[in-house]
Amino acid sequence: MTLALATTTPGEPEIFASLQGEGASMGRPSTFVRLSRCNLACEWCDTAYTWRFSGDNRFHRDELAFERKANQVMAEEADVARLVADLPPDRLVITGGEPLLQGAQLARMLAALDEARPGMHVEIETNGSVAPHASLDARVQQYNVSPKLSHSGNPAELALVPERLDAWAADPRAYFKFVVAEPADVDEVRALQERHAIPAERIFLMPEGRSSDVIRQRSGWLSDLCTQEGYRFTDRLHIHIWGDTRGT
Repeated sequence: MTLALATTTPGEPEIFASLQGEGASMGRPSTFVRLSRCNLACEWCDTAYTWRFSGDNRFHRDELAFERKANQVMAEEADVARLVADLPPDRLVITGGEPLLQGAQLARMLAALDEARPGMHVEIETNGSVAPHASLDARVQQYNVSPKLSHSGNPAELALVPERLDAWAADPRAYFKFVVAEPADVDEVRALQERHAIPAERIFLMPEGRSSDVIRQRSGWLSDLCTQEGYRFTDRLHIHIWGDTRGT
């Protein structure tokens, strides 16, 4: 069986060692596997090459369309596990796109990885709208859940599924990361926290931005709001170090 992965260059899967740039594990050496395909379409998405292929008319502010053949590659689950096992970090971050769309395939890949290199800490980054496959869920130590607020451009009925948010809030492995572009966005975060009983200590607010300048401009007022509201602040470390580039 195969996984659909994003690419760094045509034909090369986006599997790489770096530092986790966001959230609860920020700064930790990690191996990243970036999958292709997404059920949502954020207008500011910085990985639109994982879903906005030619013919996809979902809105993105850059109005770019990517050729599927150059930006998506199919790889055998066992081959993905081998590539991960060969890299130094003992932490794996599976990102996307939306990884949970390929839950059964990921479960098989992680089973192969456990044979090749037991004991890897597994994080999955998800938009929070998709339930994890049962066989995958048993192999995950941490979920980085990023529900999409209204400024993402996604309809709430697709992005904010009440039963899923309730389930994530009840799971101590799940950390919430909200992308914030304007101070008013925090009102939505507060409402979701109250509606779904999300513990404040598991909520991170992150400035939206694909450049260091924009992130720094928004970090000042956002850090003040985190102090006032009792939320945690997260930067975008990889953007400051490497810029908005693939494979970093």
